Formats: sequence, C-alpha cells, structure tokens
Amino acid sequence: MRTTKILFLHGFFASGSCIPAQALKQAFAGKAEVLTPDLPLHPREALAFITKLCEREHPNVLVGNSNGSFLGQIVASRLGIPALLGNPHFEMTCFLSERIGAHEYKSPRADGRQHFVIDQLLIDEFADIQVQQWDAYRPELDNRIWGLFGENDHLAHFEPLFLQHYTHAYHFPGAHTPTAEEVREYYVPLVERLYTTIL
Repeated sequence: MRTTKILFLHGFFASGSCIPAQALKQAFAGKAEVLTPDLPLHPREALAFITKLCEREHPNVLVGNSNGSFLGQIVASRLGIPALLGNPHFEMTCFLSERIGAHEYKSPRADGRQHFVIDQLLIDEFADIQVQQWDAYRPELDNRIWGLFGENDHLAHFEPLFLQHYTHAYHFPGAHTPTAEEVREYYVPLVERLYTTIL
C-alpha cells in the first residue's frame, strides 16, 4: 500500500515553510507524507510546477490557502485530484493591484530569495488565468473539491463564488491565514475525511 501524500499549496506572500505548512506536517507525521514546496511567483509557472509535481508524486489530496487555493482549484479540476481549498482568493488581480511594488516573503524560501516585485505584468498574467480558472470544472468533481472559510477572513470573500460551482463548504472561526492550532483543529479532520471518502 503506497504512502498517503498531501500536497500543500501556500498563499501568495508565504512559502513552503509557513506556519500552516509546518502544522500540517506535524499533524500527519507518521500517517502521511506532506509535501510543502515553494511555489513560483508567476501563476503560469506555478501551475506548470504544481502539475508536474502532481504527475510525479501522485498526491491523494491538495490543500491550499488563498492563492494556493486559487491555483489548487485549477489543478485539482484538470487532474481530478481531491482538494481542500482554504480561504480561496479567486480574484487575485484585485489583491495584487492594491500592492504594486517591492515586497518580502513572510516566511523563508528554500532558494534564499526573500524579495519580489508586484508589477502590472504580473497582474496581467493573473488576469489571463483568472478568466479561465473554471474552464476545467466538471460537476462530477463536486464531492472531491471542498472549501474551508474563515469566519473572520477580511481579505477574501469568495464563498458565494465557490458555491456557484461546489457544495461542500465548511467554516472555522479564524482569519485569512490559519494558525497552527486552527490547522490542527479544522483543516486536518477535513483532509482526513476527504481522502478517506475518496479512497
């Protein structure tokens, strides 16, 4: 029997070493392998990277947060992989347009590069993908793609848009980025239910 694998896709300002990623790894230690890669900044590159990783590692479940959930919905739909989308930000162009300029990642990246720039070219690239993000949607994926929404998320408000496509929406009393405790209490049980339901 092969090892259960979970692929975590972090948010835009985060990295594979962020608190939610670490909490997932700790929670599933000895039960499942949790992959937490650093995602490329540019969405086309990120989608290609995630797709190639999925084709190589065959994860049982994708778990995302924010931009990671935006990307995760696209890949999960294309490849038919179960996914838990935490606080998905389905309109990244709005998020980025308010933050043009130089920034620093909030957690360390493996390549040591901590600085990046949001510019119009990046926003335009997200815009192209945003328009096509539901193209691979299929009704039969409804039981495989779930949403988890923080009741105090003041950054992303996309549960209504999620519910236009999927029906499994859950809530937790947190903000946009879950704490380690919230990951353990709310994310982990749903991930376990998701992959055991599919298996």
